Amino acid sequence: QVQLVESGGGLVQAGGSLRLSCAASGRTFRSDGMGWFRQAPGKEREFVAAISWSGGSTYYADSVKGRFTISRDGAKNTVYLQMNSLKPEDTAVYYCAAQLGGDYLRPGSYGYWGQGTQVTVSS
Repeated sequence: QVQLVESGGGLVQAGGSLRLSCAASGRTFRSDGMGWFRQAPGKEREFVAAISWSGGSTYYADSVKGRFTISRDGAKNTVYLQMNSLKPEDTAVYYCAAQLGGDYLRPGSYGYWGQGTQVTVSS
């Protein structure tokens, strides 16, 4: 059984920073990459960032480019999301997920999901 354990969410003021972590575990864990999604109240889940395990290629939603950075530590099976210059509109529940194939932009391409962690940005 694959588990994704997130940490790092919380309350931060606009302009501040926050770092999310997602540790993947499992005896036979393997995925093409990892992604971060977020869901704000009343909105659909949206893609934030993704990274491949093999080459470390990164992808970002336009709304977070230049502010967020996704990275991974293969030895630890851990993915990070460094969030800088946070804005109130970044407020959402953030989910990490393991991509098993397909388009990284689609939630359906991810077979495992974390529990979600709340990020709240105050003005």
